[in-house]
Amino acid sequence: MNDNAVQSAIVDKVRSDPRLARSAAPVVKAIDLAHVRFSRADIARQSRFLADFGLRETGRAGEWTGFSGLGGYGPCYLLREGEDRFRGIALAVGSRADLETLAALPGASPIEPALGWPEGEQVRLTDPAGNAVHAVHGPHTAPALPRQSLSHNIDGELRRLNAMQRPPAQPATVLRIGHAVLGVVDFFAVVRWYIDHFGLIPSDIQTIGDGDPALVFMRCDRGDTPADHHTLVIAQNVVNGFSHCAFECLDIDDIAMGQEWLAAHGWKHAWGLGRHLLGSQIFDYWRDPAGDKVEHFIDSDKFTADRQVDVSPLTSGGLYQWGPAVPADFEKPKMSLGLLWRAWRNIRASKEMSFGRAKTLMQALKDPPRPWH
Repeated sequence: MNDNAVQSAIVDKVRSDPRLARSAAPVVKAIDLAHVRFSRADIARQSRFLADFGLRETGRAGEWTGFSGLGGYGPCYLLREGEDRFRGIALAVGSRADLETLAALPGASPIEPALGWPEGEQVRLTDPAGNAVHAVHGPHTAPALPRQSLSHNIDGELRRLNAMQRPPAQPATVLRIGHAVLGVVDFFAVVRWYIDHFGLIPSDIQTIGDGDPALVFMRCDRGDTPADHHTLVIAQNVVNGFSHCAFECLDIDDIAMGQEWLAAHGWKHAWGLGRHLLGSQIFDYWRDPAGDKVEHFIDSDKFTADRQVDVSPLTSGGLYQWGPAVPADFEKPKMSLGLLWRAWRNIRASKEMSFGRAKTLMQALKDPPRPWH
């Protein structure tokens, strides 16, 4: 059997895998990502970074400080003092009735005011990896801005004559939060939870070894209304943890000037500019003061609910179409005895992870992404 026939067989197998199949009757259907939450030991430094990244401080709720783009469902980034840790995500749902349905689930909180969002309400849940997940509902704010910050003499059309343009020296214009990426040990259990509880739809599944799924890009089911290629990405790992969150900007000039601004203020660049292969976003990644990755992006693919899932092998080359090579430390965690101990303990306790599978995962991303790298 040639390589094309092998991959075709893998695609058919994965598309029929019940572990990742769409839910016929999810508890509710999420409509978007609303926010991410973190605690930081140095609140002042993290706040400076977020301001330079393009987020605006928009209010406080108890111990939490909210940061916002120009649109979205309340604050898109929530921060409180504490050890440097990822504290969870929030998914927006379409109605208060959805909150009532979720609040009736075992282990769910009652409906309560949403963090940092006076107009919103929330229900608190926990996914199988232990991540705190808030379902939120309230008014959506759409940014009233042009989709392009500069005019361009391209496509044979003269839009600018006898004039120059200089984008302003300022942070990128963050419109909204777009997606979050999580690493989990029990991959299928976690993915199944989000599919069954929030109706998320796999857009792309990536496989390791002989074609076993290990990473999934999932979007919201909005029916015939287009949704981002991915709102939540789940990748199998030897520890549960946060990979990155991403924020949509105006255009490529906006992202590039944001890069200039962040570099000028001494922040650590992670990767970019480039264009992703899955989702097609132009991206630029930065490290916050705690080392976590945050992304500026534009130009996401948009899918309706009837688009079927695509399947491809998990490789580092599959992360991007063009751009600089993926840095060696991009997905590599900081090694420590504590991390190794947690990884060993997780592998021993997991029904899904094994030492052999962990080795196959590492091997999948080990090969050079391009022949010239």
